[in-house]
Amino acid sequence: MTTAHDHIYLSASHDANARRTLWVVGLTALTMVGEIVAGYLTGSMALLADGFHMATHAGALTVAAVAYAYARKHARDRRYSFGTGKVGDLAGFASALVLGMVSLGIAFESIVRLFQPQAVAFTEATIVAVIGLIVNLVSALLLGHGHDHGHGHSHDHHHHDHAHHGHAHEGHDNNLRAAYVHVLADALTSILAIAALLAGRFAGWWWLDPLMGVVGAVVIARWAWSLVKDTSGVLLDRGDAHIEDEIRDCVETDGTAIADLHVWRIGPAAWAAIVSTTGPADGATIRARLSPVHEIRHLTVETQA
Repeated sequence: MTTAHDHIYLSASHDANARRTLWVVGLTALTMVGEIVAGYLTGSMALLADGFHMATHAGALTVAAVAYAYARKHARDRRYSFGTGKVGDLAGFASALVLGMVSLGIAFESIVRLFQPQAVAFTEATIVAVIGLIVNLVSALLLGHGHDHGHGHSHDHHHHDHAHHGHAHEGHDNNLRAAYVHVLADALTSILAIAALLAGRFAGWWWLDPLMGVVGAVVIARWAWSLVKDTSGVLLDRGDAHIEDEIRDCVETDGTAIADLHVWRIGPAAWAAIVSTTGPADGATIRARLSPVHEIRHLTVETQA
């Protein structure tokens, strides 16, 4: 339970998501070590790419686990004006930058292998790649989809009314969703590695193995870029046109107009809004009109004469 002045915008499944993340970190780390060691011993670039991909995944999940713990520990810290709901996005942004650099390294090594081919122990490498695929699928089942419910509050000040909507708006923990999608990308990389190794063994297409290393690097880079876009938008307080339009539709009636409007995300399923209006409607009326906009968990209404 939160007090009237708490600013806690963590997801309802925050702690459960943290536990699932830790389980997947351990499972992924064990498999990662096996794949990297086997990749070096067998000479498979595709297997090495899959192992390093899992390494970046384990690293990102570790950062996410630390972020979960930090956000929970400091949830009531008054130094954070809007709570710690963005900590996970900050962790995701940092992880994405690391992922991008790793993808460049894998791509470089794979291209070198294309021009300087090395012997590959296809049978042994295939076995380890299959194990990696199984681990990725199990990780996907462990992570699943995290669902959130925002927490709100209410307090009033002179000419600035803060409203709390009592409706539980269901959303998703974007960090957990990103990890889930990344696990599926890992699985795809494993499948590519298996296909390349089988082709090399039975068709003699040795070049397909380093080529799949390049494909794996592209998968990592695309995921990293997607994560950079999503998390940077949150960190830079990017608005949401749909919510803004919904606010305008609710408020601008009977001569009341919006003079200034700011909307930004403050948690996995929580948004804040500052609405400045002109016209006959008072603060209580504006709050009532905006009650259907369930995404808003922290609303400041300013009425101008």
